[in-house]
Amino acid sequence: MPVARTGLRAGLITIPISDISVAVMRSGGPGGQNVNKVATAVQLRFALQTSTALEPRVKQRLRQLAGSRLLDDGSLLIVAREHRSQEQNRREAEERLIALIETALIEPRQRRATRPTRASKERRLESKVKRASTKKGRGRVRSFD
Repeated sequence: MPVARTGLRAGLITIPISDISVAVMRSGGPGGQNVNKVATAVQLRFALQTSTALEPRVKQRLRQLAGSRLLDDGSLLIVAREHRSQEQNRREAEERLIALIETALIEPRQRRATRPTRASKERRLESKVKRASTKKGRGRVRSFD
């Protein structure tokens, strides 16, 4: 999903262009002289802290998903340098940001505590008795003369 004039679409949300900044730099790796001449690597920076497009709960989940990509100033940094062209790297960085945001948009289901059933307790105790007898049988063998 390319960047439109208004912003980047992630699910039902549009991230404004003002929240995203893109910087280009030289990329290492294969490419011959192209590597030394052309800035193909892309750094996409998303101003997560100041963005008004996302709800606080979504921002919190995005912070957890971001991990080391989250910077001290509260922005999210995505670096793409896989491809030899700047456009492909820009597209990949945008797609990675969209994927992160779409993952953060999914509200995790509440876990309800349940109790083990009577049958499962009995199965567990039976397996413990069987394991204990197996281990007891591993002792030193004595001869009865």
